[in-house]
Amino acid sequence: MSLQDRTQAVPKAAAPPRQDGRLGLALLVIAAAQLMLVLDNTIVAVALPSMQSALGLSESGLGWVVTAYALAFGGLLLAGGRAGDLFGRRRVFRIGLVLFTAASLLGGVAQNGELLILARVIQGAGAAIAAPTALSLLATTFEAGPARNKALGVYGAMGGLGSVVGLLLGGVLTEFLSWRWVMFINIPIALAVLLGTGVLVEGDRERGKVDVPGAFAATFGFGALVFGITRAGEEGLGDGLTLIGLAAALVLLVAFVAIQRGSRAPMIPRGLLADRSRVGANLIMFLVGAGMLATFYFLTLYMQVVKGYEPMVTGLAYLPFALGMGIAAGGLGPQLLARFSERAVIAVGLVVGIAGMVWFSFLAPGQNPLAALLPAQLIVGLGLGMVFVTVTIISVRGVEPQATGAASGLVNTAQQIGGAVGLAALAAAATVVTENELPGSVPDALTTGYSYGFLLGAGLYLLALVVALVTAPATAPQPQRDTQQPPVAL
Repeated sequence: MSLQDRTQAVPKAAAPPRQDGRLGLALLVIAAAQLMLVLDNTIVAVALPSMQSALGLSESGLGWVVTAYALAFGGLLLAGGRAGDLFGRRRVFRIGLVLFTAASLLGGVAQNGELLILARVIQGAGAAIAAPTALSLLATTFEAGPARNKALGVYGAMGGLGSVVGLLLGGVLTEFLSWRWVMFINIPIALAVLLGTGVLVEGDRERGKVDVPGAFAATFGFGALVFGITRAGEEGLGDGLTLIGLAAALVLLVAFVAIQRGSRAPMIPRGLLADRSRVGANLIMFLVGAGMLATFYFLTLYMQVVKGYEPMVTGLAYLPFALGMGIAAGGLGPQLLARFSERAVIAVGLVVGIAGMVWFSFLAPGQNPLAALLPAQLIVGLGLGMVFVTVTIISVRGVEPQATGAASGLVNTAQQIGGAVGLAALAAAATVVTENELPGSVPDALTTGYSYGFLLGAGLYLLALVVALVTAPATAPQPQRDTQQPPVAL
């Protein structure tokens, strides 16, 4: 199988005419939207102390500033993807962007914690509507082959870079302007993206009805799961609300599976999970998302609490990760995919990522950042960048045009839910280790807890490696003999 055949998701008859300038602008629009939506997972992280001071937030309320976004984003992604398939991807994409922009304005002017948390919920809902339709619009705008592979590489890079760019930008904005600008910054970006959506190809709509019971079960089931895991990290597994949340998640997600099996218009088309490689790609995304978000969490605490870095310095310290991710997802990954199998590229990326996570485990309070903090980030970024590109390609390859929204919604859901679950679980484990190290040096105890968290993250990547070896295609691409296809300027 050639690289050119790997993303055959849209039939030739449905492919748009080749207009290089419009394709370049379309890629810019989709990439900017994806970057903006993903970075909002982490952009508030560095600004949390400033938010707490300005709005008088309690410790639990501060946690909800982050959790509320993840709950809405992760819980509504599948419904957002399905809505795009039924009502028009470009239309739904625009609706999501408008909702996200309004919520950003509301959060930026919030005068109390409750309003800020509400704005974060609405932001997450807008992101859940826009994110899956962005990927499906990419599939309907770019012809299958090199053009789409390159576009998917850029899209995958935005998915990985968004989280670290959020930390970087959040630090700069908080230190030089105000924490409110971590919300306001979305407004000009979203407006620019909205103005550029005219170049995107709408694609065919799927005929059918909205699976309201399925949408309800998926949204509140995933929401309850994220709530339960987050609550467990704060209050423990024995907490009453934790148990209620997890029990509700179990009931609702089981109900979702039952509804999907009996529905005439399921949110996840029945054939979508019939492909073993696609199932594996989503599981890999879940595990990588779990380890990556927890890594940002531990590194941020290490830099600000243990090392005493200012917000801007903390943000700038993430540059090696961004560099590694950009190199791998924007160039190295697609080049490797042109020569080697998808299984090989994912495996190499995960092995490199595991090595970087183990390197993180050697962090120490008084250590020079050049010893582990900065170089390990570069290594992890390179590894995960390769994984993101390849998993993104597998997740949408071979999907019928009418189901691209559901396919992209599923892979985004896997990353978001994985991040929430992994962060709660690894943070809880790190807390136990830290408490066992006390009384004693607090910086040493905290760093020991973080180190164990990094090793657990490496374990998640190891599980992802096993999944890749079992499910990812092992066929290497064949050399292309057709040289008549003109290049596409992106």
